[in-house]
Amino acid sequence: MEHVPPPAEELALLDQELVRLDARRLQLLNRRAWLMEVLRPPVAPPPFAAPPARLPAAPFGWGPQAVPAAPAAGASGASGVQNVLLVLGGLLLTIAAIAFTLFSWGEMGIAGRSAVLATVTVAALAAPALLLRRKLSATAEALAALAMVLTVLDAYALHAVALPDTDGLGFAAVSSAVLTALWTAYGLALGRLRLPLPAAVVAGQLPLVLGAWAAGAQAAVFGWALLVTAAADVAVTLWGRGLAVRITAGVGAASTGLIAMLIGLGQSVSADGPLAAAGPGALLLGGAAVALFGAWRAPKEWAVAAGAVAGLAAVAAVGGVLRTGLPWNWSVVVYLLCGAALTAVVRVRVPQPVGRGVLVASAAVTAGAVLWALPAVAAVLLGPVSVLTDVWAGTPGSFRGALGPSMPWPESAASPVVLVLVAGLSAALYAGWDRVRGTLLSPRPGWRVVAAAGAMVLGWGAALTLPAVVDVPYAVAVGVELVLVAGLLAVAVRQGAGALGLTALVCALVGAASAGLLALAAEPATYAVFVCLLVLFAGAAARSGSAAVQSVLAGASVLCAIVPVSAAGASLGWSAPHTAPLVLVVPAVTVLLGARLRVAAVALTLELTGAFGALVAVGLAVTDAPFLALVLALCGVLAAGTAVRPDRRPVAGYLAAALFVMAAWVRLVASEVSDPEAYTLPVSVIAFVVGYLRRRTDPAASSWVAYGPALSMTMVPSLVVAWVDPHWLRPLLLGVAALVVTLAGARFRLQAPLVLGGSVLALVGLHELAPHVVQVFDALPRWAPPALAGLLLLALGATYEQRLRDARRVRESLGRMR
Repeated sequence: MEHVPPPAEELALLDQELVRLDARRLQLLNRRAWLMEVLRPPVAPPPFAAPPARLPAAPFGWGPQAVPAAPAAGASGASGVQNVLLVLGGLLLTIAAIAFTLFSWGEMGIAGRSAVLATVTVAALAAPALLLRRKLSATAEALAALAMVLTVLDAYALHAVALPDTDGLGFAAVSSAVLTALWTAYGLALGRLRLPLPAAVVAGQLPLVLGAWAAGAQAAVFGWALLVTAAADVAVTLWGRGLAVRITAGVGAASTGLIAMLIGLGQSVSADGPLAAAGPGALLLGGAAVALFGAWRAPKEWAVAAGAVAGLAAVAAVGGVLRTGLPWNWSVVVYLLCGAALTAVVRVRVPQPVGRGVLVASAAVTAGAVLWALPAVAAVLLGPVSVLTDVWAGTPGSFRGALGPSMPWPESAASPVVLVLVAGLSAALYAGWDRVRGTLLSPRPGWRVVAAAGAMVLGWGAALTLPAVVDVPYAVAVGVELVLVAGLLAVAVRQGAGALGLTALVCALVGAASAGLLALAAEPATYAVFVCLLVLFAGAAARSGSAAVQSVLAGASVLCAIVPVSAAGASLGWSAPHTAPLVLVVPAVTVLLGARLRVAAVALTLELTGAFGALVAVGLAVTDAPFLALVLALCGVLAAGTAVRPDRRPVAGYLAAALFVMAAWVRLVASEVSDPEAYTLPVSVIAFVVGYLRRRTDPAASSWVAYGPALSMTMVPSLVVAWVDPHWLRPLLLGVAALVVTLAGARFRLQAPLVLGGSVLALVGLHELAPHVVQVFDALPRWAPPALAGLLLLALGATYEQRLRDARRVRESLGRMR
């Protein structure tokens, strides 16, 4: 029997059950939140955030009863919003304070004004301390910034009301000093504030400079004021509290120190005597001392930079005093010697970064001196280019006369001295390499070769510029350049293909080009210089043990031989076409030498340079068709002689055939022959017989070598004549012959007859069809050609892939032919 409670009892039971369900639901929700917190990736706590409070454990041992407040997704955004609000609030208060001070000041009495400013300033200065105790750091920073602005306004108000008659600059200097001290004390007292101490460093840049300005001091006093400020900044940079303070002080030290040293440099350069340069020199030495002091204790990268600044300042100070009394052009030598003296730092015990910085300063001074001297070297090397406009005009009166007015030589008198000094430094570095390796430099081994090469190049440049500075006679200058080329070639032969040898070789080639251009000013000098260069290069090539160096020297000797041979025709009064066959003597010699040389690379270079001589001959004869035909034929003979060698046959054979054919064509055109077949056909028959016999003895020989010259000899000139022939007989006979040749090539699988015959046949057909095509196009409406072209493109596009396969098969078939 089921028991049914009374309604009141049942209601009480339902209420109890609902309470238990609510408690269970809350427990499950808490557990769910705790599990989500465990699975969520950790988030870095924001700065100045209080640690989360530890919550009591949840019932049943499942975990904490309440979930710790994790940073919400917008926590960083909330922090940003807070910062924006604080900045805006501080800015508005600052603007209000400025407006009150500047515009509303006169509406109150002296007591009221003083009370307002004092109260507001004291409150603003005191508020950050209370806020820091409550861990409201951001708000404290904002009020501290407002307080510092108020102190500046207090200083302005004090000058405007209490001390209106005082000098503004002097008052500003004193005020900035007071504010610097105040902000420093305030920042040290409230160490958790990050803004006062950097602001004090910024304010500290002004007192001495403003004081010098107020006193109407000279530039030197400004320089010392900036230097003392930079020294104080260096001290703060080294021992200041906090990274922001050190960075601010470092920037200030760099700015004020560099400005001070620039002032000293400007005064040192413009000084006209030792006493006038002593003051700026002392300023520069003071700057060097400050930079060196900072470099001694700075990190590695900053130490190198500061050491370099110290070295440069020392060079400017000492050199500025020593250079007085000398012409400005020779001041470069003084500064260079001072820069070289900095290398003594390798013998002093200094921190390695500082020593490297000083050496960087020495290298910078040396590089600057070399750059100053380079224009003189460039003028000597490139100045003879002006001779090309007036070859063989006569022997110049002096060396400078041959170089032209491109360089003010009196102002460049110190250039050779600078180059010699730097070359000596490089040579000393090379010689003392073993002692240098364990010092501050710790250089890589490759630099020793660089030092040797640099010494050689700079010494060569000094020897080039000295005759121009002294203005020696023309013959002496040419002789000096030849001697330099000989010396460099000796080094190149001895060193081979190493870095030093290649450097000497490049310098020798450049010097030879300059001497050759210089020699073109006079006829005797041209022969003497180029013959001498020919002997030097040929002798060096014969004695060199490096194939690469031999190749370059052999090619240079051939180029030197082309010039006197070409000049011989001009000396004999011959025209350029008449001189062209004479120039071919040089390629002929290279062909003979190439066949006898054992080193393949040298032989190839010699023959290629000789081929350039053949091109020169062709260029000389191009204005005279008969001589051009003769030159082409002679070039064909040389190519045929080269083709006798099996390793040269694949290229030289084709070239010889092409040259012979071109020579025949040019000869026919020069003779105005209207029926070239009478001359070409017998030659073609003979050439065809020779090719046939060649194919019988050597079946692997190409059809282009065997039959190409014979077919081209007749078919090409006939095609040229037939193209302008108004009659029908020659095109018909040529077309029939081309058809026969094409069929023969297809029958016997010969590539040359097939290609040549087919090409000539197509061109003849096009020539015959052209008038009819023109008539058809004249008869068609204007829309027909575009429509036909469109249909053709559609057809080609539809069968594109098939056409590619057909073309590929044709190419493969031609490739299998001989």
